[in-house]
Amino acid sequence: MAITKSLAEDMYRKMYAIRVFEEKVEELFAAGDLPGFVHLYLGQEACAVGVCATLTPQDYITSTHRGHGHCIAKGGALDRMMAELFAKKTGYNKGKGGSMHLASTDIGILGANGINAGGMPLAVGAALSAKLQKNGRVAVSFLGDGASNQGTFHESLNLAAALCVPVLFVCENNQFAVGTRITESTKIADIAKRAVGYGIPGVIADGMNVVKVCEAAAELIEAARQGKGPALLELKTWRYRGHFQGEPATYRTKEEEAEWLKKDPLAISASALFDLKLLSTVRVSEIQKEVAAELAKAVDFARSSPFPEPADALLDVFA
Repeated sequence: MAITKSLAEDMYRKMYAIRVFEEKVEELFAAGDLPGFVHLYLGQEACAVGVCATLTPQDYITSTHRGHGHCIAKGGALDRMMAELFAKKTGYNKGKGGSMHLASTDIGILGANGINAGGMPLAVGAALSAKLQKNGRVAVSFLGDGASNQGTFHESLNLAAALCVPVLFVCENNQFAVGTRITESTKIADIAKRAVGYGIPGVIADGMNVVKVCEAAAELIEAARQGKGPALLELKTWRYRGHFQGEPATYRTKEEEAEWLKKDPLAISASALFDLKLLSTVRVSEIQKEVAAELAKAVDFARSSPFPEPADALLDVFA
């Protein structure tokens, strides 16, 4: 897959949008403006954007409790996302889902999921439907390293492999499952090696470099479209904040945090795109101003939107 200038600019725009959206959410949550809990995607921007750059609007994704970045990368609108976090009626889920249940079937977002590994079997089902309908679509299931130790992880990989469905499992290995280091819960250093047990490809890529992520994902997505079945892509990354906002994250040392903060995915990715002569510093500045204006409008939209009516609790109930 060749990265064009327009794609490069779109990837940087979405990465920057994720960064400032999450920083604003952090600010709003600290001020008490947002209900519930929020799990920020800061530090992992290159993962969602690099993968989703290889998808079409018709392709499917399933997300996690840390799903804001996936939604933006797949084309989610900042105003409707922000409204959902404010629990407003104009949000993607009419204010009923909140941070951990963002969904928009119109653009293939089958939902963030508060259940660890909960999106994996949903992605397998979506991929099976694509195979049966022969519509050329693929599904991507985003998951964390903690999810790789769930039974659902193994069941999903096994079923996807047995049925040879077009699904890519993307493990964003940010090193911690809540407060447990991956090295303390998993014997092997690379989660991608688990793919061998299911007879599918297992690939590792630098999750801090959007070009590397895009290149790795594009090859696996294309193979899935060609009927070659599922794959597991592990992206080595790091979350810049604790598991959720308000958590002290005392299980991480200041030294390792400092080292990872030097690997800012926005800076690394911009540099990689500069080297390919697909992005310029002038364009970066313009994009940042455009996104900042869009975010400001999104917050105003969310604040001014109405809350759902009590009777709305009886709508959109399917079970």
